[in-house]
Amino acid sequence: MSVRIGINPLSWTNDDLPTLGAETPLEVCLSEGKQAGFSGFELGNKFPRQPEVLGPILDSHQLDLVSGWFSGELLTRSVEEEIEAIEDHLHLLKTLGAKVMVYCEVTGCIHGQQGTPLSHRPRISEAEIAALGEKLTKVAEYTLSQGVQIAYHHHMGTVIESEAEVDLLMKYTSPAVGLLLDTGHLTFAGGDPIAVQKRHADRIVHVHCKDLREAVLKDAKNRDLSFLDAMLNGVFTVPGDGFIDYLSIFNGLKASNYQGWLVVEAEQDPAVAHPLTYATLGANNLKKFCAESGLNLVD
Repeated sequence: MSVRIGINPLSWTNDDLPTLGAETPLEVCLSEGKQAGFSGFELGNKFPRQPEVLGPILDSHQLDLVSGWFSGELLTRSVEEEIEAIEDHLHLLKTLGAKVMVYCEVTGCIHGQQGTPLSHRPRISEAEIAALGEKLTKVAEYTLSQGVQIAYHHHMGTVIESEAEVDLLMKYTSPAVGLLLDTGHLTFAGGDPIAVQKRHADRIVHVHCKDLREAVLKDAKNRDLSFLDAMLNGVFTVPGDGFIDYLSIFNGLKASNYQGWLVVEAEQDPAVAHPLTYATLGANNLKKFCAESGLNLVD
């Protein structure tokens, strides 16, 4: 059993708010990520999407492609339309050796709308989650047949946000649909990542490690801020720099024989939170939690 540590480029350049880090070249993200101690990167908006272009760039930094986000629209698209839409992304991940695809249903999502409070996020019924799950299973069976497993990303501002919604999605999908455990999003949504890790241990195929600053979180909820305003206020930070109990989560991952990536995905304003400093802190803390929990970390 082994795990690896990777990072998302959000620390340097933000996908939801592209003005953050807009001036930062991809080269800086990759070189500083490697310097901080990471073995791989998830995709971001500055990454070329042709494997023959991106592969040599990552190789030059001795980095692997971890995964990449796909914006699912199964609430409005057919299974066949979704598979067609996913093909280029799937090809990129498969060609460069990524084993999981970060997938999130984004129909009606509001996390990219700075003026929209999180309380206005879309909600669907259990019957609608069941219908989504049936379609998602079929898409996941297809990607799995190509060697890449869907890792469903529960996310603030979307239809699958809360712990209860995660439970329902797992209930109405087959094991072909893996779960991405995002500790920060689940805690932000009022859920318990330790409980979810234990309950769905056999479905977790990818882990996003972001921590939360408790005072900023309370303020964001009290004022019903948008996702982006909460982020700009500093609600997110790297693991070990907030109040989430990472050691208990990692102990659970060890007990369930988790194998895969542990990814720092801690969106902050790079003008406020120096990316290399926080990336290094995140890498060092992940290594510490792995050592304390007995998770076998490899390069």
